[in-house]
Amino acid sequence: MFYIGVIGAARCSPAELELAESVGRQIARAGAVLVCGGRGGVMEAAARGARIEGGVSIGILPGTQRAEANPELTYALPTGLGNARNAVIACACDALIAITGGYGTLSEIGLALKMNKPVVGLRTWRISPPAGSVLPPLVHADNAEQAVRLALQAIARGGQARK
Repeated sequence: MFYIGVIGAARCSPAELELAESVGRQIARAGAVLVCGGRGGVMEAAARGARIEGGVSIGILPGTQRAEANPELTYALPTGLGNARNAVIACACDALIAITGGYGTLSEIGLALKMNKPVVGLRTWRISPPAGSVLPPLVHADNAEQAVRLALQAIARGGQARK
């Protein structure tokens, strides 16, 4: 079984919420487990998509109370780590999909890439390694279906996502 992280903004537009829900649906249809930060916005929408399709979602919470979790999660895990929980999310996943996001999302992208985890972006940060670097890139997708497909292909290859 594969674990795919969905990371992104806690506050976002209706179009971004729809995109996140679609990613959650695709993850569940693929039989993968969705891992997220467990709060609102992209995280809640993705968990809702997974739930609608009968999938499983796990929220890695920054605080110490399950009550802070969004209601769409299957499982909520309080950590008491605050933003340091971003490292737990990155480590727990086989691949990650970043949807929009601010600096918290950027930190998760960086941590995941540092851990050699494939990261696929949807309407998120555009970053690339320095010229001549052998560091893995952040690969961008055009839609939810492509993002999940790229993540699964990268997992199957045991490494980098490639468009």
